[in-house]
Amino acid sequence: MCRLFAITSQEPLSPMVALEALDVMREGHDGSGVGLFLRDLAGPFEDIKDAPILSGIFSEAGLRRLDSFMMDIGFMTKYKISIKVPKTPPPGVPKRDIYLVRAYEYPEEWDGLPQSELYNRLLQTRLTLRAMGEEQGDMIVFSFWPDVIMIKEIGDPLKVAHHLDLNRKELHARIIMAQGRQNTNYAINLYACHPFFIQGFSTMTNGENTAFVPIREYLMSRGVNGYSGYQSDSEVFTHILHFVALRMGLGVEAYKHVITPLQDRDLERHPNHDLLRRIKQSCRKLIIDGPNCVIGCLPDHSLFMVQDRKKLRPGVVGGRPGRYAFSSELCGLDAAIPEREKYTDLQPMHLDTVIVRADRQEVSICNQMEPLRLSR
Repeated sequence: MCRLFAITSQEPLSPMVALEALDVMREGHDGSGVGLFLRDLAGPFEDIKDAPILSGIFSEAGLRRLDSFMMDIGFMTKYKISIKVPKTPPPGVPKRDIYLVRAYEYPEEWDGLPQSELYNRLLQTRLTLRAMGEEQGDMIVFSFWPDVIMIKEIGDPLKVAHHLDLNRKELHARIIMAQGRQNTNYAINLYACHPFFIQGFSTMTNGENTAFVPIREYLMSRGVNGYSGYQSDSEVFTHILHFVALRMGLGVEAYKHVITPLQDRDLERHPNHDLLRRIKQSCRKLIIDGPNCVIGCLPDHSLFMVQDRKKLRPGVVGGRPGRYAFSSELCGLDAAIPEREKYTDLQPMHLDTVIVRADRQEVSICNQMEPLRLSR
C-alpha cells in the first residue's frame, strides 16, 4: 500500500508539513518515491495566479529544447525557481540536471481566447512536451497550469525533500497533496507516481484498480487528448473526475455514483433514482474495482475523500476551522494538526464523500443515499 496525505489551510504552509506526515506513516510506504502537488500558491506566485507554471525534470539538453520550443510558440518566462542540488544525490535518488518550476507569460496571439480554448491549449502544450521528452529521454513534464506546482522523484520522501530544499518559502502553498509510494512495478516510472493532474483536477489513490483496462479504453474513446499516457491504473480516477465535472456537468457529489454506483435495491428508493439509473447504465464502464481510497482536489480548491464498497484502505479526515487534513493514518493527522479536537475526526464509510470546501471552515459529508445536488 501507498500512503496519502493532503492538507488545506488558510495560512500558507511548507511542503514539509505533508512530507513529515508521510514520514510518520513510513511503515505503509517503502521510500521508493514521492509525489507532491501544490496549489493556491503563496510567495512569489501570489500575484501571478493566472500565469501557467511548468513543472518537471530536465537534462541540460532537454532544457535547451524546451526553451527553443516555448519561444517559438510565444511563451516568455515570467518567474522561475532555481533548484540547485548537490552533485551527489542521497542513496536511492537519481542524479538529475534540472528540476524546473517556471511561470510563463501567455503568447500574445492567445489574448482574448475563451477560457475553455485557453485551457485546451495548455493541455495540448503539456502533452506535446511530454511526447518530446519521451522521444529523447530528456524531459519529464508533470504539469503546465496556473497556480499549480508538481514535484515527483524516486527515493525516500524526506531525503528527496532535503535534497531539493523543499522547505523554501517560494514553495509554500495553501493546498498540499503528497503520496509516499509503495512500488508495485518492476521499474519505477515517475509518470506512474501520484498525484495525477488534468486541467485543474487532481487525485491520488491508495489501492488497486483491477477494472483499469475497460475504464482506460472507455476514456480513450471519449475524444479528450488528455485521456492518455496511463502508466498507472490509478490515473483513471483523475480523468473520471474530470469527465464527471466537464462532460457530464455534475458536482463532486456525483463522482461516487459513477465510480461506485448504488446497488439496484438501493437505487429504487433513492430520490434521484431515474437519473442515477441512467448514470449507472451509461457509465458502467467507469465502475471501479478496488479496494481504493481516493483523495482529490477540485479547481475551486475543495478537497475530498471517497472509498469504494470494499473499504479495505484506511482514511481519516480531521482538523479545525482554517486547517483540515486528509490522511491514510491517524498518526499522519496527529503530526500535522495535533491541536485539533480529535473527537471530531471522521473515517468515511463506503457511501460517503467527505468534502472540505475552499473556505476551510468545516467538513461536510455527502452520503450516496441523500438527494443529489445536480449543479457544480
